[in-house]
Amino acid sequence: MLGRASSCDVTPAASAVSCVIRSFRGSLSPVGKINNNNSGPGERYLPRKMAAQEVQPSETIAKLKLESETLKTKLEEERAKLHDVELHQVAEKVEPLGQFVMKTRRTLKGHGNKVLCMDWCKDKRRIVSSSQDGKVIVWDAFTTNKEHAVTMPCTWVMACAYAPSGCAVACGGLDNKCSVYPLSLDKNENLAAKKKSVAMHTNYLSACSFTNSDMQILTSSGDGTCALWDVESGQLLQSFHGHAADVLCLDLAPSETGNTFVSGGCDKKANVWDMRTGQCIQSFETHESDINSVRYYPSGDAFASGSDDATCRLYDLRADREVAIYSKESIIFGASSVDFSLSGRLLFGGYNDYTINVWDVLKGTRVAILFGHENRVSTLRVSPDGTAFCSGSWDHTLRVWA
Repeated sequence: MLGRASSCDVTPAASAVSCVIRSFRGSLSPVGKINNNNSGPGERYLPRKMAAQEVQPSETIAKLKLESETLKTKLEEERAKLHDVELHQVAEKVEPLGQFVMKTRRTLKGHGNKVLCMDWCKDKRRIVSSSQDGKVIVWDAFTTNKEHAVTMPCTWVMACAYAPSGCAVACGGLDNKCSVYPLSLDKNENLAAKKKSVAMHTNYLSACSFTNSDMQILTSSGDGTCALWDVESGQLLQSFHGHAADVLCLDLAPSETGNTFVSGGCDKKANVWDMRTGQCIQSFETHESDINSVRYYPSGDAFASGSDDATCRLYDLRADREVAIYSKESIIFGASSVDFSLSGRLLFGGYNDYTINVWDVLKGTRVAILFGHENRVSTLRVSPDGTAFCSGSWDHTLRVWA
């Protein structure tokens, strides 16, 4: 009479299965088919060393975290090796700027509440502005005359933009939409009747900008996203997800073939996006508060940002890092808007203390303070030909400086 068979009395294949079961306490992990040749069980199943290992999930996560932190540290060390000199040190031999004089040349009055946004037409003469009073006004900056006025269905029109052709304007705000209004030579024409709703977000519209044609428009929103839309059909062409809070501003790369744009938001991040893929290709997080404004350097190789932390900063896209901070101890109010001069040597910053600070981009020093507004400066743009810039304020006015 045969006794009960032990694991050593069965076939080699069954023995191997039994060994793996014992080692893994019930979990079988074969690596291939069972061969009925004379090769040992170690060749047909996981090596005994691996089979004997018991890795707890918590241990694996801890190891991966440690590995990622180590890699991050190594990357920062490599970045630091490239950071061998400061921008202002390189610019020490550059000639300092001479006496700087800019004055208010025109004051545009007509809004009944805070001016929130403005943009120049490519003709270097016309300006579109939007306000908390719910109105969008097209101005002739030379004569200060109003050419068109549109009353929006909501107050807080937080975004406006001129089309590249100068034949349309886009705007939006608390209505969560971006609407496009075609302009005509007839100043008495009812523009509201020709309104086209192009973009729809799930929260307020914070900024908008046409691409290099009138046919596409880029928007940012309080819903934490940016989006690219087709103006004619209103179709969503691409969405951009990556911010963890409200997106407050955006700017399109200056090159005509540029397919990137930069955005800033309440998560203190400035992200650079590829418009074709919808992917975030670079991200910078050195500000200590909301980023209110971003603007590309004229060459497209860098961009500046203005933040509620009372600083403006310059980021070099090729070096993939922050290269300059524009701040002074006496400046304690946030920067609401920034823009470069046409040469890129000056950076204009509008602040919540009613002033406009002018910075030498290379040397990092302030070269002028412009006074005139009676409330916080909310928006600022340099004209296309670089001969002037316009600022909008909560004092209900816009000022053209030159």
